[in-house]
Amino acid sequence: MRRFVRARRRTAWAGVAIAVAVAAGLGTWATGTWPFDGGDTYCWGAWEEDSGPKFLSGEAERAAEETAPTAGRPRGRCTVALRAEDVGSDGEKNVDTTEIRVGYGPAPEGAARRMTWIGGYLNGRAMPLPDGLPGVTDGKHALLVLPERCDTRDGRPTAVTLDAKAETTWSGRTLPADPGLGDARSVAELLVAAANRGMEAAGCAASEPLRVVSPVLTLPEDVESFRSPMCRIRGLDLGAAAEDLEYQVGAVTRDLQFCSVRTRPGGDPYFDALMVAQPRLSALFDGATGGKAPARGWRGTGVFADDYKVVRADCAGRPATFAMLAPSLRRQTAPHFVAFTNAVTRRIGCAPVAPGGSGR
Repeated sequence: MRRFVRARRRTAWAGVAIAVAVAAGLGTWATGTWPFDGGDTYCWGAWEEDSGPKFLSGEAERAAEETAPTAGRPRGRCTVALRAEDVGSDGEKNVDTTEIRVGYGPAPEGAARRMTWIGGYLNGRAMPLPDGLPGVTDGKHALLVLPERCDTRDGRPTAVTLDAKAETTWSGRTLPADPGLGDARSVAELLVAAANRGMEAAGCAASEPLRVVSPVLTLPEDVESFRSPMCRIRGLDLGAAAEDLEYQVGAVTRDLQFCSVRTRPGGDPYFDALMVAQPRLSALFDGATGGKAPARGWRGTGVFADDYKVVRADCAGRPATFAMLAPSLRRQTAPHFVAFTNAVTRRIGCAPVAPGGSGR
């Protein structure tokens, strides 16, 4: 189904009313209910026109396309796209485009595909969702793993993902722009609302919907460059290569730790290092860690492939998954993975997983 909607202009009083409703914690996205009537809805009825985020209001031409999940086919997708044109006094045309995509479905089957998919969400800019929700967001991308009752018959977890992209084109130049999702809390609410509606359609919803109550944590620090070791992790020293790289320290909690290294300029991935101990997020790696140690001296089970390394082991009484995703086949990341894994196990107080490590 494809719909084109001309968004209507609302008065400033409507914006004030929305702000008051959000401040009052009505949780309209999280519950899937709405205090507004008569607006167009999107993503299986999860979002409503003029309900808060900028991309749902304004006068841009809005197009929507969606397929809802069902009990027989628990896969769904929806896309909301906006386009606005403006001609300046000099005759130059400015074009703004935005696309927000939501997906509902299981993690990919193949290990390599799954690791690439995971890397799109679990990275240095992602912070955990609040209130124990098993997911992350970086403000433009978000992932939420659904409860076990929504798993596929072969045991793969089902997740809801959100991806947003916006661009502005002017004088022949195209630059990234703000997609108008609001802050990280707003993104979390949009994601949870879509998850609640998706679970209802697929027949695996609980009696109480998922909710976002608390704020989303912020990044512990800004992106850094010209410094070594990367992500302030002892032993993660890239030598002369560090001059062309920048790193982002992401979540650092008992359940998660992320470190992303990117090239400069351009921000292309150099590697992402991850530790995931949150049970439902860790379930995304099920079936991808093999049945034996990945190499001599490693504890647990894992796989060392050309563009990713992953290992899972008991860590202080619960399973933890460590991964390093590196898209370049020419890049030797084994020493970096050892340094990252040893640093994390020391931090959280569990027995070494990588060779050469030492406990506290």
